[in-house]
Order: sequence, then structure tokens, then C-alpha cells
Amino acid sequence: MPAPTIPTFALYGEDDWLSPAGFAHIETIAARSALHDWAIAPHRHDRAVQLLLVHAGPAEVTLDGTPFALHGPAFIIVPTGVVHGFRFAPDTAGHVLTLSQEFARRARWLADEAAPGDAMAALLSRGGHGQLGTTAAARAARLADELIALGENGWESSGINDALFDSLAEALLRTLVADAGLAESGDRRLAVFRHLVETHLAEHRPLDFYARSIGTTVRTLTRLSQRHLGHSPQMLINRRLALEAQRLLRYTGASASAVAAELGFADPSYFSRFYLRMTGRRPQDERAPFRDPGQDLGRDPSR
Repeated sequence: MPAPTIPTFALYGEDDWLSPAGFAHIETIAARSALHDWAIAPHRHDRAVQLLLVHAGPAEVTLDGTPFALHGPAFIIVPTGVVHGFRFAPDTAGHVLTLSQEFARRARWLADEAAPGDAMAALLSRGGHGQLGTTAAARAARLADELIALGENGWESSGINDALFDSLAEALLRTLVADAGLAESGDRRLAVFRHLVETHLAEHRPLDFYARSIGTTVRTLTRLSQRHLGHSPQMLINRRLALEAQRLLRYTGASASAVAAELGFADPSYFSRFYLRMTGRRPQDERAPFRDPGQDLGRDPSR
């Protein structure tokens, strides 16, 4: 039986490929969405982070099945691996910026060296969204246009233009962070812990493995996790497993047994009990056809 898979692209609608280190891409919302009737079906990027920047008009967004509306000027960061879909009105104006994991890792490394707890690094790794004020929206649009122009002038992923593109992209991201008032506090060890959980998710490693890997004890890892993330490390692992199971059940049509095997559960019955405990739903409850991301376009998410 083939493993359940979620549609995965480097850029939506194009075959996935091993993108080169430093891969980056920017385009207008219209450039790709108009080719798909302004609807981008649920999918994910397994080697990239994506920024949707809405200058004007409505956008309907789903992130891991949760729908909400954006009204420009606004933005949303979609972290690596998150299943997302968009639907736009034909008059929606904005940009989509795709940045490689290398960009995000470099941002985290530089933050650790110069400014631990840097909010931009947190935004790239965890995601976030917000409305933009007039000044920030104008600056963000101007920087996005500069990035577009750089590409039109023959930018390639090499040499000095690489650094220029990255610098402009960082300036854009920091504009969003500053205007939305995003902040981050925490500990570098927790960032490593999160990375290890992603790497070993289906291996069901004990907490001692994670603690030893980041150079600490289970007790210290638990204290850090409770203080900065609000949950025990085991609960964070379980929540991440349940989220990945939900993604596979909703977007692939795979059976509960197939999802259990994909995520390292030897006993499908135990997986079903685990899923019910974590989500309040049975695996078979997730098999219904998933909702169109564009339904109720422009709906106020507070209603």
C-alpha cells in the first residue's frame, strides 16, 4: 500500500524538486492564482517558508483546516510543512514570497549570535499573521516591488544578487514584525528540540533522547518547555503527532491503519485511541470531503 501523501510543491502547480540552497521566488498574487481560477487548493511546501502579502482586497485562507479571512493590507507567514490553501477575489492585489529553509535557518543562526529571541526568526519557524498600518503597508509593498524588479532584471540564485535579494527579503519581514508588534522570548535549546521532534516524529523517541541531544536533562527540558511553550515536552510531541495525523487523514483520503503505520504506530487500535484523546474525534470522522478554502470569501472570521 503506498504511503499517504499530501500534495507538495516547490511552487504551487509545479513538480516538486530538490530546490537549490538559497532558492527564493516572488510573484504577484495574480500571476499564479489567475491561472487557477483564483483558487489555490490545499498543499504544502516541505523545503520552504511562504509569505502571503495582501495589499488590497480579500483573501480566504485555510491553515491546517482552519479557515479565516484576510483583508488587506495584511500578511500571513506559512511555515514549512503546514497545509494551506487560498482563494482570492479577482481584484485582490499582493505578492507571494517563497524562501528556502536555508534562509530561515540562517536567520535563526544569526539571531542566536546577535539577538537571542529574535522575532523574525520566530515568525519564520512558527508562522504568524496580522494587519498592517498605512506606513508599514506602503514600505512592504515597495520592498516587494523591488524584489520583483530584481527578478525581472535577471536575478539568479548566485553571487552578489543573492545577498541583495536576501537583504531586501529580510527588510520586508522585519517591517511586518515591527508593525504587527510580534515578539519572541525563549531558549535556543527549545528551537533545537522542535527541530528534533520534526526529524524524529514517527520514531517515537523517549524524552531522554531529546534531552541528551540538546545537552540537558529531562527535568530541565520539561521546565523550559512549560515556562516558554506552556506544555510539557511529551504533550508537544503528542500534539505534533496528532496534527500530522489530522493532515494525512483530511487531505489524502488514507485509512486510519495507513496513517498509523506512516506515523510509526504499531497498533492501529492504539492510534485510534490516541487520536481520540488528543483531538476529541475519531480518525474516521476526518474522512469527510474537506471544505473549499474559498467558501465564504470575505467572511468576517469573528462571526
